[in-house]
Amino acid sequence: MNAASRSVSVKDVAARAGVSLGTVSNVLNRPDRVSDPTRVKVETAMRELGFVRNESARQLRAGHSRVVAYVVLDAANPFFTDVAQGVELSAGLADLWLFICNSNNDAERERAYLDLLQQQRVQGILITPVDPDAEHLREVAGRGTPLVVVDRTQQGLDLCSVAVDDVLGGRLAVEHLIDRGHTQVAFIGGPLSIGQVRDRWQGAQQAWADAGLPPESLHLITTSALTVVEGRGAGERLSGLPSRRRPMAAFCANDLLALGLLQQTIGSGRRVPDDLAIVGYDDIEFASAAAVPLTSVRQPRHELGRTATELVIDEATNPAHTHTQVTFTPELIARTSTLG
Repeated sequence: MNAASRSVSVKDVAARAGVSLGTVSNVLNRPDRVSDPTRVKVETAMRELGFVRNESARQLRAGHSRVVAYVVLDAANPFFTDVAQGVELSAGLADLWLFICNSNNDAERERAYLDLLQQQRVQGILITPVDPDAEHLREVAGRGTPLVVVDRTQQGLDLCSVAVDDVLGGRLAVEHLIDRGHTQVAFIGGPLSIGQVRDRWQGAQQAWADAGLPPESLHLITTSALTVVEGRGAGERLSGLPSRRRPMAAFCANDLLALGLLQQTIGSGRRVPDDLAIVGYDDIEFASAAAVPLTSVRQPRHELGRTATELVIDEATNPAHTHTQVTFTPELIARTSTLG
């Protein structure tokens, strides 16, 4: 686009089309009020002149934009891509656009994005935060920008949130392994500073205790991140354990870890599930498409995104809005990696 096209004004369009400024404004904002022949005439003039609407000026007049934003924790994790698809669907139905920002698990980067989005007067912000109790989240809400916490349990009632019952998810995973006859199980995940990892580990421990199994036979193998690389590393650590103490089943805190563990296990000549049964978490698309289809705890990823978007839109448009905490129920999807 050249400099001349950027300077074309509504007045220029009206002159080219031979209509009033009000008619051009209606074509831009209320096209249903304009007859088809007139609308076509104005749109033709816009194309010929290279007219580009000044959205920033319109946003200043309106006080906010037609944009919602989602600050994801880790754009490399397909789980968040799936959640974002649910956000985009609901935003589109409300005639809103979606911006996606990636904090990359960095609290300072997250804060910088939140500052930028407020400057841009977005209609609302969805965020999977590094720390759901961070003060800067409440600062955003306190300035009047609707904000919904996604995939995190929000303590208190001063913000909306949508999450999955990860304690129950951890229970489902380990109960499944116990039902398959496993009495030595590894939990692989970390860091434990991540709330979901802690909750899934807590659920695993509860299932183990309820089954009357000794605590020392439930092994905790912590990782520094929830990635495929860390999953492969955890597999190497498992392989190095003495055979009498080596678990023959593992519950991974997410599917990326489970896929890394699966790669390392098969690559070392062991069989899944005969030598090692594996359960993941999230049920991303790659779980069912793996070389050995992966048993996983399914989260309703699209529904998380859709519900969060509906909440942020309601907060932005409904004076009687009430902050709501929505918790979804996970589901265990059993496949070859545990069933054989």
